[in-house]
Amino acid sequence: MSSSIATTRFSVLDRSRTREGHTHPEALRDTVRLAGELEGLGYHRLWVSEHHGVPGVAGSAPTVLAAAVAAATRTIRVGTGGVMLPNHRPLVVAEQFGVLESLFPGRIDMGLGRSVGFTDGVRRALGRDKEDAEDFEAQLRELLGWFRGTSPTGVHARPAEGLTVPPFVLAMGEGAGIAARAGLPMVIGDFRNREKMRRGIDHYREHFRPSPWASEPYVVVSGTVAVAGTPEEARRLLTPEAWAMAYSRTHGTFPPLPPAERVEALAMTGKERGFYESGLTGHIAGTEEQVAHELETVLKETGAQEVLVTTSTYDREALLDSYRRLAAITSG
Repeated sequence: MSSSIATTRFSVLDRSRTREGHTHPEALRDTVRLAGELEGLGYHRLWVSEHHGVPGVAGSAPTVLAAAVAAATRTIRVGTGGVMLPNHRPLVVAEQFGVLESLFPGRIDMGLGRSVGFTDGVRRALGRDKEDAEDFEAQLRELLGWFRGTSPTGVHARPAEGLTVPPFVLAMGEGAGIAARAGLPMVIGDFRNREKMRRGIDHYREHFRPSPWASEPYVVVSGTVAVAGTPEEARRLLTPEAWAMAYSRTHGTFPPLPPAERVEALAMTGKERGFYESGLTGHIAGTEEQVAHELETVLKETGAQEVLVTTSTYDREALLDSYRRLAAITSG
């Protein structure tokens, strides 16, 4: 194992993806079960996501799901990737993480994003619009203030005030600059656009201002990693998600994951085929040797301290096998 891989933390974001023929409750229970497996394999943290009104994602309430994951595990860090701050009042977010940290002290992470919904309908249902994302930096300051007890309202966030829950900024677009100015750790993806990712990381490191939350830059790179016995098997792990992305781009809705064999038998339109093939490229996928080499390249290019693996696929046993193989790479 290379020195870069040996000194890097490896973590997982599980989006609680729904699967054809399976229910939303099953997807949530799958996430909780996976957390226990990842803990046994030595992964550093397990994060869950926030999506609203998406047929293909069951994870809509990340702090609630994080509580279930933390209750079912003992040592792995648990958090959100992320809570979409423009959708919520910062006081309520602080209270939720205060409760989590109080129940599971020293294990909770607060990953924060600035997305405001997948479609216009979802944004209307949330009472938000795209412009609300522009207030993210101010919302972030307000949220962190509740933990420090600095709100000008005279109100105190219970039980958050006085607690330290590590915050992370999910860097999309302007996120790298916001993370740097706030002096917070940054999560940036994805592996399919390495040049854009490197530019974001360079900007973050160049403009980072030390804060009470972080004295120096901390970079987490995120993306899909699939490890299997052969390159073909690794590619099949990518197939369901690649098709779901292609379908969403051509039909406007993000569907549950289909089995790989159904996708491979589909008669796609030219447009669908183009999006699908694009969705299969640029990820880190292959045998242990191939993946180790590619990870080494990414870590040397980015200098990241952590990798957040975001792989989704239909076959949960194959996904767990991929995580087992990856853990073997990262632990030597």
